[in-house]
Amino acid sequence: MSTVIPNNEENWERDILNRLAFASLNEQRRARRWRIFFIFLTFAYLFLIYISLVAPDWQISGDTISSSKHTALVEIKGIISSETEASADKVIADLRDAFEHKNTAGVIIRINSPGGSPVQAGYINDEIVRLRKKYPDIPLYAVATDICASGGYYIAAAADKIYADKASIVGSIGVLMSSFGFVGAMEKMGIERRLLTAGEHKGFLDPFSPTKEEDIKHIKTALDNIHAQFIDVVKQGRGDRLKNAEELQIFSGLIWTGEQAVEVGLVDGLGSSSYVAREIIKAEKIKDFTSTPNYFDQFAKQLGTSMAESMQFLLKSTIN
Repeated sequence: MSTVIPNNEENWERDILNRLAFASLNEQRRARRWRIFFIFLTFAYLFLIYISLVAPDWQISGDTISSSKHTALVEIKGIISSETEASADKVIADLRDAFEHKNTAGVIIRINSPGGSPVQAGYINDEIVRLRKKYPDIPLYAVATDICASGGYYIAAAADKIYADKASIVGSIGVLMSSFGFVGAMEKMGIERRLLTAGEHKGFLDPFSPTKEEDIKHIKTALDNIHAQFIDVVKQGRGDRLKNAEELQIFSGLIWTGEQAVEVGLVDGLGSSSYVAREIIKAEKIKDFTSTPNYFDQFAKQLGTSMAESMQFLLKSTIN
C-alpha cells in the first residue's frame, strides 16, 4: 500500500486558510470585547449624568427642610487674579448666593491671601458695598487667617468689621511693580538688542534696554494713582477706627500682626470664623457657599476624551 504525501503547494494553501480562520476568529473576539467595554462606559456615563441632575434637587430639598438660621461663609484663598480660584467672578457669585439665601443671618469672608490684582480686588470690594446696601439686615465680617495683605486687605476693608488671629499678617497697603534688567549682562556677552516700535514710548521699561528717567516717572505716577485709590478705599471702610495712620505709616506698605493690627485700627478684634459666627452673628451653624471645582464636569470631559480615543483606536484596528 502506498502513502500519498501532500506537496508543498497543498501545505501552503492549508496554512493560509488556517491563518485566515484564526485571524477572523480573533477579530470577532476583539470586536466583542470592545462592544462590551463601550456598553459599560455608556451606562456609567448615563448614570453619572443622572446623579449630576438629581444631586442639586437633593441639596435644595435639604435646605428647604432646614429652616434654622446660619452664618454664610465665603473663602478667598491664594493670589487674587482673574485666572485663579480667588477671581472676582467666582467670589462675587459666591457672595450673591450667600446673601440671597433666605436663612442667612450674616456673612463671613474668610481671607488667606497675600494680594494680587487691584482690579479684581476692586470688583469684589464694590460688590460687597452693593450687597450691604441691598441687604442692610445681613452683616458682613472679614476674618483673616494666615495672611490678609495688599489686595486681600483691599477686600476686607469693605466689611462691617475685621477679625484676625493674633499671629495673622495684616496690611501691606501699597502697590508695586517689579521686573529685571539685563542690559549689563547683554553687554558683557556681546548681545545687541534690536527693538522696533511704532510709538515713542511703546517699548518703555523693556528689561533688555536701558531705563529712561521719563519712563520711570510715568509708571511711578500710575502706581501712585492706584495707591491713592487703595488708601481711599481703606479710609472709607475703616473711617475713624484707623489710629495715627500717617504717623504709623499704615499706608506705606508695612505689615502688622493681628495683635498689632487691632492697636492701629486695621482690625477690630481677635477671633476665628467660628467665634464670629457664634458670638457676633449669633448663628453658630456655618454654611459654606464657596464654590468648588466641578469634578463631575472634569470627569465627564476626560471620559468623553477617553471614549473618543478608544473609538479611534477601534476604528484603526478594524481598518487595519
